[in-house]
This record gives sequence, structure tokens and C-alpha cells, in this order.
Amino acid sequence: MIIDFHTHVHPPREQGRPIWKGKCPATIENVLRVHEAHGLDLSVISSAGHYLKAFSREEAVAELRDSNDYLAGLRDQNKDRIVALATSIPGGGDKHLRELERAVTQLDLRGVLISSSHRGAYPDDDDALPFFQLCESLDIPVFIHPPSVGFGEERMDVYRLASSVGRPFDNCLALSRLIVRGIYEKFPKLKIIASHLGGGISEIIGRMDYAYEIEDEGYFLGSYEPMLIKKKPSEYLKMMYMDTTSYHAPAIRCAAETIGADRLLFGSDCPMLLSLKPKALAVIDELNLPADQKAQVLGGTAKMLLKL
Repeated sequence: MIIDFHTHVHPPREQGRPIWKGKCPATIENVLRVHEAHGLDLSVISSAGHYLKAFSREEAVAELRDSNDYLAGLRDQNKDRIVALATSIPGGGDKHLRELERAVTQLDLRGVLISSSHRGAYPDDDDALPFFQLCESLDIPVFIHPPSVGFGEERMDVYRLASSVGRPFDNCLALSRLIVRGIYEKFPKLKIIASHLGGGISEIIGRMDYAYEIEDEGYFLGSYEPMLIKKKPSEYLKMMYMDTTSYHAPAIRCAAETIGADRLLFGSDCPMLLSLKPKALAVIDELNLPADQKAQVLGGTAKMLLKL
């Protein structure tokens, strides 16, 4: 079974924005076209939520409701091919929590996508704790995906660096903050899925470990207080999942060695970019994984997390 965990469909109002010049790639038609062309069993659709930066948290509730309803309707029309995720904003307050609960319990959306940052807020902020508490109680995966604009992108406005470099940076920062701020101490059963291989967190986790382990020796690097974790960061990273959206076999091998191949999920991010589906599939073959591990990456782990 092949399940692509990372495909995007935007709600109609977002598809109609001038930036797309009338040809937004994030449509259900494009999802289904590449799905059939490459012999997938299921495609997991989500709205990347980039458009949410234009709305206050209060204004965003109606937008999220419309998006969740739209994706659920597309799922209903294609139940043999499509699974849908809700979209939410951690820290949005009670109305956001009620909308997420409705999307899961009434619409049967099987997880939730959040941005690694939203208008300067990160998901480790204290006001996001009720969101993670709800996700743990609903037993749904939280798919962490970068926004269109993250930190430092004033230096990444050339050569598409904001997309290729800036967005993974933002993802890595969000995951790192969640770890050191003790998200798994508070919610040990939480299921976090990091998009884009966690933005390279597997490559820098050793540095996070030494920052934790050197104690007072690292006084000149800044404080490590308050201490909110009981073991080194790499142990918490092993509690996360990642999708394989990177198109670079050595990077995926690094993630597999860091958290285990059984915690990787096949993802293509296609749509958005329609040419990436075959590249995303080919890189899984390049890994030369044992057959059982390859089956887990291509669909087994996603099937378990989505309760299919």
C-alpha cells in the first residue's frame, strides 16, 4: 500500500487569489490526476494554511470551518482514494478548539495540520497547551508544516530560498522548541508528524544534546532554565514521526538512523509542485530499505496513525 501523507488542496477562496494567476496547483483534480498516474492507494489532503497569516485568530475561525468542510466534502466524493486532515491554529482559543473537535468527531477528519509558526507565534507558546491536550485526548496526529513566511526570510527573498531553505528552518525551530519546552513531558501520548523531514532536525540533534548535557560548562552560551525535560533532546525526537519530503536519499537515511524507519511516512508535497511525485517515489527506492521497512514507510505507519 502506498499512502502519500503530504498533498495539498486549498479551499476555493485561496485557489482564487491573484498570486495563482488562475492556475492554483492545489486542487483535488491535480491530486487525483497524479494519484492515478503513479498508482497510489491513498492521498492525504490538507490545506497548507498559508493564507491564514492574513487573518486574526478570531477572523480565522470561519476560514478554518469552511476549509475543514470543503476537504471533508472532497473526501466524501472520493472515499476510496482520499483521507483528509483538518487545519487549526494552536493558541487560537476556545472557538478554535471547538472547531477542531467538530472536524474530528463530526466530519471524521483524521488528523490536523498546524503551521510551525503563525504571525510570530510558535506552537510551544503556553496558550497552545489546550490544543495539544485536545489532540492527545482525540488521539489524532498533529502534522506540523511550515508557513509561507517564517523567521529571517528578509534575507531569503532571492532564488526561491524562502521556500527551499526558509520554510524548513522554521519547521526545525518549532520542533526544537517543542522538545526543549517539554511537550512530551506534558503530553507523552501526543503524535507529532514533522513535515519535510523536520527541516533538518536530525542533522542538528547532536548539538541539541550537547547543549543539554554540558550543564554549567556552557554558561557563556546562555541559560538552559527553566529545565523542562528529563532526558536529552534526541530521546524526545525519537517520539516524533517525519514525512520523507526532502528528495535527497542521504537526508532520509539520516532521519531513519536517528528516529527509526518505522517512524517515517512517505510524502511528496505534490501538489503543490506537480513534478515532484515521481521524484519523491524514486528516492524511497534509492534508500534500499529491507522490504518490511519500505512497506512501513510507504504506507504502514500512515495507516496506523490515521486508523485506517
